[in-house]
Amino acid sequence: MTRVALTVNDEKRIVETPPMKRLLDVLREDLHLTGAKEGCGEGECGACAVLMNGDLVNSCLVPILQTQGAEIITIEGIAIDKKLHPIQQCFLEQGGAQCGICTPGMILATYHLLENIPQPTLLQIQEGLNGNLCRCTGYMRIFNSVLAAAAKATPQSETQ
Repeated sequence: MTRVALTVNDEKRIVETPPMKRLLDVLREDLHLTGAKEGCGEGECGACAVLMNGDLVNSCLVPILQTQGAEIITIEGIAIDKKLHPIQQCFLEQGGAQCGICTPGMILATYHLLENIPQPTLLQIQEGLNGNLCRCTGYMRIFNSVLAAAAKATPQSETQ
């Protein structure tokens, strides 16, 4: 067993766990944050995506030992004052969230994308969400959700 200190959703946490236990399992089993989903378990689908030190990572591929001192943000951590983040709201409004398996990863990928490219083109959205798979929406609803979130984030003075 190893002791790992990390910050999860702005809360300092210490977990005692086997050093090779996956971050995904620690989040879900030990910290009871079940937003990140087990999809493929191979880092191919993005259902388990979280932000680690500002980078989008597949938590199924990250041994907990690698998170020592890291800052992790999960889907539970982007809400604002217990209200949906505007990206989450746009996914609901645009139909980008359907069965819910890929949704947390898609939203965090969108969050990461918009942090880096506030007004992405459709091609940049496609590239930014490249590591996330969805079987329900056909992707256009997801892309429209991202475009709507980008539009919401644009100050009115910039759009006039």
